[in-house]
Amino acid sequence: MSVAEELPGGNDAALLRQSLDEVRRVIVGQDHMVERLIVALLARGHCLLEGVPGVAKTLAASTLATVVGGTFARIQFTPDLVPSDIIGTRVYHPSNEKFDVELGPVFVNFLLADEINRAPAKVQSALLEVMAERQVTLAGVTHPLPKPFIVLATQNPIESEGVYPLPEVQRDRFLFRVRVRHPSAQEELQILQRMSVTPPVPERVLDPPRLLALQQAAEEVSVHQLVADYVVRLVMATRAPAEYGLADLADTIEIGVSPRATLGLVSAGRALALLRGRDYLLPDDIRDVAVDVMGHRLMLTFDALADGVDPEQVVHQILQAVPPPLVVWNQNR
Repeated sequence: MSVAEELPGGNDAALLRQSLDEVRRVIVGQDHMVERLIVALLARGHCLLEGVPGVAKTLAASTLATVVGGTFARIQFTPDLVPSDIIGTRVYHPSNEKFDVELGPVFVNFLLADEINRAPAKVQSALLEVMAERQVTLAGVTHPLPKPFIVLATQNPIESEGVYPLPEVQRDRFLFRVRVRHPSAQEELQILQRMSVTPPVPERVLDPPRLLALQQAAEEVSVHQLVADYVVRLVMATRAPAEYGLADLADTIEIGVSPRATLGLVSAGRALALLRGRDYLLPDDIRDVAVDVMGHRLMLTFDALADGVDPEQVVHQILQAVPPPLVVWNQNR
């Protein structure tokens, strides 16, 4: 019996922490990545994991699917992939002289798009409707995807041959872009000790109905007007940096972040607040998720790209320039 079955009215934060601990029992280090995967799941968003090979991106995605429960599918993106390999197609059956719809592997709760930048643009674009509307249209008929649904994509940033960089519209569909870095020396030793013998097997903690309830709980986290105003100021600072004392960024930022970043900051902040055991949103929650939400949505100028400017450093500069609202605690509550 799962924990979700044993504790139907259990504490949300306790269940989420137990899910985190179960994933961390398999994944050594990479705490930031694991936390962001849980937050993206609660916020009904998709997550792009970017890192060199061998840093447990794929293992983290499959482990999370096991812990949370639900169906899971992995698609290895290659240059010869076609859209019908992902979303499905119509198949003619001579026995009954009819076309039947064969649904693709996207009809699962957890879809792992491994090395997504190895497929051409037409294959990447096949995921746009899947990620945005959570449905697939085949032969004029719309097929809804199961709930919950999340796309976990991985890509290798150092590859230059045989890859197709994600277009801006595709990147904008991802709630997070998480950079996965090499483990430390101590974590490397733990990996050796843990994985050189029989590796740990994760256990299921949640199930899809309980996860849907947690997603609903995250949407009900209270957002104060001052925190909402802070989110808008962060976003507007990417579009008109001179108005926020960041005139030096005018030659760095070509196009600021989209309104999806505004919605993503709030939804991700709410999910992080729920994970931390609160039913209200704080400015610190917004600041913690800002880099992963905004970094991949910034479009830098050609000169900035030529100079090797990192979009995440630009976001850090904006966070330092735009002051958060002051939190005053009510001692009577």
